[in-house]
Amino acid sequence: MSNIPMQQLAKVLRQNGLIRFMEHYAEMFPDSHLKDLVVDDSEPSRRIMINGRKVVNFGSDSFLGLDQDSRVQESLIQGTHKWGTHNGASRAFASVRANVEAEEKLARWLGTEAALIYPSVTLANMGAIPGLVGKQDLLVVDEHAHNSIQEGAKIAKANGVRLVNFSHCDPMDLERVLRASKPYRIAIVAIDGVYSMTGALPPLRALDAVAQRNDAVLYVDDAHATAVMGKQGRGTVLDALGHYDNTFVIGSLSKGFSCMGGFIGCTEEFKMLLKMRSNTYIFGGPVPPPYLEAVCTVCDILMSSEYDLLVGRLRKNCRQFTDGASRLGLAVLGGETPIISILVGDEADTLQAGSILFQQGFYVQSVTFPAVPYHGGVLRVQINANHLAESIEGLLNAFEALQRSIPLPGPEALHRQAA
Repeated sequence: MSNIPMQQLAKVLRQNGLIRFMEHYAEMFPDSHLKDLVVDDSEPSRRIMINGRKVVNFGSDSFLGLDQDSRVQESLIQGTHKWGTHNGASRAFASVRANVEAEEKLARWLGTEAALIYPSVTLANMGAIPGLVGKQDLLVVDEHAHNSIQEGAKIAKANGVRLVNFSHCDPMDLERVLRASKPYRIAIVAIDGVYSMTGALPPLRALDAVAQRNDAVLYVDDAHATAVMGKQGRGTVLDALGHYDNTFVIGSLSKGFSCMGGFIGCTEEFKMLLKMRSNTYIFGGPVPPPYLEAVCTVCDILMSSEYDLLVGRLRKNCRQFTDGASRLGLAVLGGETPIISILVGDEADTLQAGSILFQQGFYVQSVTFPAVPYHGGVLRVQINANHLAESIEGLLNAFEALQRSIPLPGPEALHRQAA
């Protein structure tokens, strides 16, 4: 059959603006695109093999390097011996003891009354957000919130919930939006604790004050701060607010934890309510038990005095890179977190810049529209605790050489972008 429906479907999808945009750049820059890569080998110092080339990986979000920790690895091995590779049931029916223990340890470490584990942060957001609001309620989302928050918001909207956006990290605009949207029964304000493309931090205290004045609850996706920011790695919320009285905090069990899954820190009451209202908890499948054993081990590390040594190495590496990038006169976005982006601007320049760094032995992520605003392309550098000082120095030297090939914006471009 020459024209079966499946072929028609592919043709229709290829007419989508985003797909056409991405295929256009993949065609124009086949050697510079550096997406959908395959890693053939990996070393503890973050050297990886891609396309037959050894490069230093500055694209890993295993920030503390715990993926290479022998205790975490041994927990996975022992968990496999104890539980097998999977427990084979929805958590609505049964959870392994390791799941209960992991949630108890997470709550104790985080400082919340309870924690509820999901298979991923994306599934947490896509299940909890629609589960927390109904048709009489309001959902308010930061315009730059993570894709998984946006997707959860779409489901809530399809369920009849009113959805509005407010300007990025702007408490005054949040106040305007909440007041203009009244009356409502209750509102949820969904934001990131760290914005993953730039490393920007929201003004949590001001946003919380606005929320409380307007019958709204904060919902903070703190995935990119989990284990790397705040006291003992508890993230941004507790340090900023001093409590979780009016806040749901969502954390990642990959990234800084180097395991698998996501979680919501909340009260015991909301834990039970989310178990009943969150479809992705019921139908999303469980985290495999060996990873839950590893989560318990990571919690022990985060709650120990060793954490200060780990995060100290990470912060030293971050300072080395940000100080060096500033000396080069680059436009540095972030710096308070291990996600540090260098502004490039033009999409073609951004892709070519990433390729030039790759040829020099360094992999960073070339991020373009739609993940960032159009002509707001960045080179996204993710610093890890187990990066060697000479690797960071080498990356800075590669950026210096890059400036001779592609004119990179200076710090003044950040002021123009903000305006």
